[in-house]
Amino acid sequence: MLAEPYNRLSPKSVEIWRIMGVISGLFLFVVFAGVITLTVIFHWHLLFSIISFLIITIYFVLFVGILPKMKWKRWRYEIREDEIEIQQGVLVIKRTLVPMIRVQHVDTKQGPLLRKYHLATVSISTAATVHEIPALGLEEAEEIRTYISVKTKVAKEDV
Repeated sequence: MLAEPYNRLSPKSVEIWRIMGVISGLFLFVVFAGVITLTVIFHWHLLFSIISFLIITIYFVLFVGILPKMKWKRWRYEIREDEIEIQQGVLVIKRTLVPMIRVQHVDTKQGPLLRKYHLATVSISTAATVHEIPALGLEEAEEIRTYISVKTKVAKEDV
């Protein structure tokens, strides 16, 4: 078996994933706050409120506390002469090899959170799918985009 890729995402990605966990958790909180309110208004069984509170607590512990760090430890990538290897996952680790010859185009993108932390995501498009390397430093993302685009041209010229 090949050695695992050696490049990691920016350590700032952990903070970004935590912020995204809080944002999505707030929507969940609003829903369960409604359930708790209805429990009080209609004198439903207290179990509804307890279950709602437990679900919110478990969600925040997992998606804000534990999973972002685990996700960062597992997320790796490596860009070689003729292929791109991406490894991701927490419980189930997925490794993907993308041949340079299959790459159609490469993009970098930034949302508001990534922009605030001076990060970008590199999107690698093939005919079948889009592969992403998230939360890279801006300069690193630009270097990767340029390198892949040059290698893609060379790979297609050799065919």
